[in-house]
Amino acid sequence: MTATPAPTAPGAAQRRRRAQRRKRLVAWVFVLPAALLLGALVVYPVLFSIGRSLFDATGTRFVGVGNYTEMFQDPATLQAIRNSTLWVVVAPVLLTGLGLVLAVLTEKIRWATAFKLLLFLPMAVSFLAAGIIFRLAYEHDPDKGVLNAAVTAVHDTFQEPAPYPTARAREGHALRSGPGGAYVTASPASPGEAVTLGFVGVAPGELPGGAEPAEPATARGDALGGVAYLDFAPGGGGTEGAVDAGESGLPGMAVEAVAPDGTVAGHTTTAADGSFAFGGLPPGTYTLRLPGENFAEPYQGVSWLGPSLVTPAIIGAYVWIWTGFAMVLIGAGLATLPRDTLEAARIDGANEWQVFRRITVPLLAPVLTVVFVTMVINVMKVFDLVYIIAPGPVQPDATVLATQMWLVSFGGGNDQGLGSALAVLLLVLVVPAMIFNVRRFRRSQS
Repeated sequence: MTATPAPTAPGAAQRRRRAQRRKRLVAWVFVLPAALLLGALVVYPVLFSIGRSLFDATGTRFVGVGNYTEMFQDPATLQAIRNSTLWVVVAPVLLTGLGLVLAVLTEKIRWATAFKLLLFLPMAVSFLAAGIIFRLAYEHDPDKGVLNAAVTAVHDTFQEPAPYPTARAREGHALRSGPGGAYVTASPASPGEAVTLGFVGVAPGELPGGAEPAEPATARGDALGGVAYLDFAPGGGGTEGAVDAGESGLPGMAVEAVAPDGTVAGHTTTAADGSFAFGGLPPGTYTLRLPGENFAEPYQGVSWLGPSLVTPAIIGAYVWIWTGFAMVLIGAGLATLPRDTLEAARIDGANEWQVFRRITVPLLAPVLTVVFVTMVINVMKVFDLVYIIAPGPVQPDATVLATQMWLVSFGGGNDQGLGSALAVLLLVLVVPAMIFNVRRFRRSQS
């Protein structure tokens, strides 16, 4: 016969149940503060926003899905959705790609730690400060914006700026406006005559180096000549349209002699005292033309914060901030790769590009996916960079869902019903990416 186990004493079972209850109570004591905080800061605002989105701007009249219908009919909201889509498509791809390339390259340089530190430093800068930095960097004025200063310097290296961008002809005298910003003589002239071409609008300090005092225009044999000068005497006075003592010539100004049929019969450049002469012209009459290239506005660089480039410019600022984060995260995954696999591929004759493409990237796929999805979640919520960098006139061209939600609710729209609907839309778009990330973390831990 087999012996039957002795029944458990009732007191022992009660003690086990009390111990389990104590454990559950202790667990709740530790969990309760976090649960209350989570409920107050996350759950309640989400539920309140969902409920508020079903009411009108005043919050008194129930409109159902009216706010959601209006949201997808509003041009500003549609623009925000398009911009958010551009952010989601471009920024995570750039960050993941740059982070991967930099993580691989930093393994091959001597000062890898210092390089990683420099790239990670922007993460220590607040988005507010980063926005102000890039707002200044993107300034259109080359004297203020560092990017346009660099672009202008490169442009002026290959193309000389106009010598007299501020000059304009003295009204009512020899010159009149022509096409393309040029000036032409009001009356034709013939070889053997001299023409006086007076200009104003050039500050004495802006005259080219080597400019000499102008002399009155005089005929030079059978040559068609004249003088281009600054029709302004130091200290005032003088006669308009005539060369007075102390008035400076305008050197380096291009002058063309145009025949009646429109062809350019001669081309010359003014001397240090502003004089010029066309020799060897066939008999006839000619119109003197000073091309617009003499008076073109100086190159001001790229309009980074204009309607067409403002969103890519802000994405560039975002990439500057987050590239170090992506690089460090991918670098951590790269450090765990089996080195024997990489070395075996090199021994078998694979070059570095083949090792990178066929071994490194596939093995890093889980890490790259986590970085990409994390960046998708972040760019869906971007607000401060867009709000700070984009100037007021182009704010509608740069708006994303987060900024549109704020503008509709608090930035002048005062329609918190529609703003809450936008917040719900943003939540719906972010939640799938969050769920995907959580599942990947769980699978990696199992």
